[in-house]
Amino acid sequence: MSGQKNIKSKKKKPRYLELADELREEVLRGDYSDPGDFPTESVLCKKFDVSRFTVREALRKLTVEGLIARKRGSGTIVQPATARAGALHQPLSNVGEILQYAHDTAISFEKLPAQEIPLKIAEQIGVGSKKKWFVYHGKRLKPGRKRPIAVTVVWLNPELAGIIDKIDINGATLFGQIEEHAGVTVSRVTQDIQAIAAPKNFAGDLGLEEGDPILRILRCFFDENDRLLEISASYHPGERFAYSMHIEVD
Repeated sequence: MSGQKNIKSKKKKPRYLELADELREEVLRGDYSDPGDFPTESVLCKKFDVSRFTVREALRKLTVEGLIARKRGSGTIVQPATARAGALHQPLSNVGEILQYAHDTAISFEKLPAQEIPLKIAEQIGVGSKKKWFVYHGKRLKPGRKRPIAVTVVWLNPELAGIIDKIDINGATLFGQIEEHAGVTVSRVTQDIQAIAAPKNFAGDLGLEEGDPILRILRCFFDENDRLLEISASYHPGERFAYSMHIEVD
């Protein structure tokens, strides 16, 4: 699949990524409301008991994400929301970070009648389009913001019919509930990010006009036997969402 990325969970993150996660949470929570409040490298080293190298790598990641700016003579400052265009910055390196996205936002689903996967999506991910899958539609919101970050459509494999009645549409992630109720493990996630024109049926929900540019993030969740359990398509207005990645060089 063109542009697709495989995401696999690791047992242990590098320390600088753990530190970046902690600092990101503090920044997004508003702990440093005054741009000049961000701690110095020395303070961070002492607070988290890490090396200066670890601190610098963590700060470099947050700088790439657009959350902070580092200026010679001025130290590190938190970028105001206007500089980030009010976007949600979503890190991406493993399944755990997808879960973090779910923790930092909220989604309200409604269950729709079972339906076939749209032909274009079925062709893109290489599955048959004739079976009817269980379908959920929802809007993802960030606390304090009225307009949704995304509209998401989720298709669950018809083989999961035995657990569908146990799915809580206001509960945890759907793939997490599948793991719990079906006794399986999501061991592989593929993701495809594509710029498309806003479809008419989603544009209104997002506060856009039909044809406006949006990002569609198409995810496929597979179990340990490589069975496709869930497909999700999330439609994001570009100014409300940004992805960041870290790539480790061998």
